[in-house]
Amino acid sequence: MEVNDALVDKLANLARLQFNDTEKEGIKSDLQRMIKFVEKLNKVDTTGVEPLLHMSEQVNILRDDEVKGSISRAEGLQNAPVHDDNFFKVPKVIKK
Repeated sequence: MEVNDALVDKLANLARLQFNDTEKEGIKSDLQRMIKFVEKLNKVDTTGVEPLLHMSEQVNILRDDEVKGSISRAEGLQNAPVHDDNFFKVPKVIKK
C-alpha cells in the first residue's frame, strides 16, 4: 500500500486535523513504517495458533459484594461549607 499526500489529507480530514507540509512528510513516513510492520506480521505462519481472547485463563474475576456501614446524613454534612438540614448548598449555575 502506498502512502501519499491524498491518503494523509483524507485521514487528516476524517480525524479533523490539519498538518503543514513538514508534518505531512513525517506522518507519511510513520504510516509507511506501520504498514511495513503489518505486512511483515502477515508473513508469519500462524497455523495451529488459537486466537487470544484474554490475557489469562481467568475471566471476570470479581470480589463478592459485602454490605458495609455508611455515614449518617449529619456526618456527611458536617464538613460542607454551606448546608441546611438535608442538603449541600451550592452556588446557582443555571440562570433562567
